Amino acid sequence: MSLTPQTDSSGRQGGRQVGDGGRGRRRRRVVRWTASVLTLALAGTATAGYLYYEHLNRNIRKESLNIGDSKDRATAAKANAAGQTPLNILLIGSDARDTAENQKLGGAKSTYNTAPRADVQMLLHVSADRTNMSVVSMPRDTLVSIPRCTDPDTGKVYAATTSTMTNDSLGRGGPGCTVATWEKLTGIHIDHFMMVDFSGVVSMADAIGGVPVCVDANIYSHTSTGHGSGLKLTKGTTSVKGKQALQWLRTRYGFEDGSDIARTKAQHMYMNSMVRQLRANATLAKPDKLLRLAETATEALTVDTGLGSVTELYDLSRELKKVPTNRITMTTMPWVYSSDGNRVLPRPTDAAKLWRLVREDIALDGKDKKKKTTTTATKVTDKAAADDEIAVRVRNGTKSGTEAAVTGRAAAITTLLTGKGFTKATADTSAPLSADQTVVRYPGAGLAGDAQRVAKALGIPMSQVKKSADVSAVTLVVGADWRSGSKYTADDDDTTPASASALNASDTKACMHVDPDYTW
Repeated sequence: MSLTPQTDSSGRQGGRQVGDGGRGRRRRRVVRWTASVLTLALAGTATAGYLYYEHLNRNIRKESLNIGDSKDRATAAKANAAGQTPLNILLIGSDARDTAENQKLGGAKSTYNTAPRADVQMLLHVSADRTNMSVVSMPRDTLVSIPRCTDPDTGKVYAATTSTMTNDSLGRGGPGCTVATWEKLTGIHIDHFMMVDFSGVVSMADAIGGVPVCVDANIYSHTSTGHGSGLKLTKGTTSVKGKQALQWLRTRYGFEDGSDIARTKAQHMYMNSMVRQLRANATLAKPDKLLRLAETATEALTVDTGLGSVTELYDLSRELKKVPTNRITMTTMPWVYSSDGNRVLPRPTDAAKLWRLVREDIALDGKDKKKKTTTTATKVTDKAAADDEIAVRVRNGTKSGTEAAVTGRAAAITTLLTGKGFTKATADTSAPLSADQTVVRYPGAGLAGDAQRVAKALGIPMSQVKKSADVSAVTLVVGADWRSGSKYTADDDDTTPASASALNASDTKACMHVDPDYTW
């Protein structure tokens, strides 16, 4: 069964809408599935299966998918030749101290009942043909622009911010703001989200029965001032569950350099090991384990409305199961330290390249032999005007997190365009933008042909010609990938940047390095 996002009558994306007959057929299928999986626990009766299905549905907490401005939504990926579309799911780990159990597990009494933070953020991308899966983590300390978000429950509006830690997005109206933040940064359309808190991690780890993890020395994550997760393990491989699994996922003090980047690496190892465990143990031959997993998962998760039923979650699990373990790749967003050294920023060029690979459904393990299918030009009905009649505004977008903008870059490219016959090209003297990639933007269909003509004249790929409500004329933004020279060279290399630290899910030898200061 394909999990293709649909749009409801209000234009919002969510679960598939079907007629009464479709719902009836779906429910009968779910009842039969539930009864078959839970035979021992439910005496094999269809009625009991149906009642338990309804019980599981009531367990699931639901929130809005995206609470940013609708005009800022990233464009959904187009279907491939076979009619298949990729699937993008944002996995969020919340540090909320909103219950007694979460307060006990999270500690830090000063943060009790304060706004939650999205301390774990992973974008899970399933390829359109379901042959591979890519996961990209964003460190929680990444400074990003968070868009305007509106709390769906209270109506409170949170103004857009810049240079804000990405984990703050969750406290600005809910997970839908974290989704909006990712879409704004990456240009990747997100179909669903799944969020879990401290207690959810503990209960899920217990239900799975333990996840093997490895350290290359004894570790005790604890400092004299009380910092650290409390994780205490002996050298080698240990199966962690419950509170110990949460400690592993939260450990920073004791792993490698003590940074959030090291913690992200440990989370990838845990996730890969968990995938291997689930695939080895959660079979129809073990209905009692599936029963416990179903109960625990539905209680632990908060999801968007499009995943708000057992049916949708089961359909999703079927899609994920199609991907072989050795085609699952874990990566971290390429990053650089901010100017003060306390936070990180997306690494110029490398981060943009990683987002492009995901947008274009190109596997991050390097085994994808398919040709790109999403970089073709948008079909336009109007013809471009003569070159000397096309008004082009040129903006300097060469500023990055590590480099200042190239002075006079907009003027230099304006001169280049003028020399090519675009005599109405003008340089915009506004403050430089920060753009990883050079793009040509246009406000509406009537100028699409003109925008494509400008791109063609400069050798800019048609995939970098984009409609935008933020411009009023054809606008060329000269990005950080064109800081010098008069010839634009497109990055058509589909190799995953080494700075993304790719880790394959079938790697059973991965082991976290322990900081010698935290051994015992």
